Amino acid sequence: MSQTQQTDVTALLSALRAGDREAEERLFPIVYDELRRAAARMLSGERVGHTFNPSDLVHEAWIRLGLRSEHGAVAMPAVDRAHFLGLTIRAMRHVLIDHARRRLSEKRGAGVRRVTLDEGVGGSGSSPEELLGLFDALEKLGAIEPRLRYVVEYRYLAGFTEEETAQALSVTTRTVQRDWVKARAWLYRQLYAQETAP
Repeated sequence: MSQTQQTDVTALLSALRAGDREAEERLFPIVYDELRRAAARMLSGERVGHTFNPSDLVHEAWIRLGLRSEHGAVAMPAVDRAHFLGLTIRAMRHVLIDHARRRLSEKRGAGVRRVTLDEGVGGSGSSPEELLGLFDALEKLGAIEPRLRYVVEYRYLAGFTEEETAQALSVTTRTVQRDWVKARAWLYRQLYAQETAP
């Protein structure tokens, strides 16, 4: 995304919060390709016949964001592109969590298994239990270190490069590298503890 588009996203979010009813329609085409790439990364390697394709996941997340309430009031808290991307990626993650929970409720049972951050979400062998374990751990990480959760969401879930992640978070690439190491170590401990807990 170019610097102009990033500025446009921030301006449109501001217009949306100010009550501009057309801002949402102008915002969607600007961010769609980037969100679709993130969704494709999140769905890569998913089982054949998965309910969602990348476009479906983006649209479902967009609906869940609820940019406008049923009365037309603005409901978007995002203040800039990075915050907006984080909210949208989180909405996509929640769509997948709900889907995984539905699949689990159909199966009844099964324990949580460890997922490494070297595998793609939904990669070969990833089960609903593994996804739920990872997503629960991400929620805990976000409560402690929000930026670390953003780094994992951008790098791992959305497939951003270190440079793209740094740009989205307005930090240096070196900061992203350090955060990535810290986040992976923390998540490994959380996921490993879940796997070995009695």
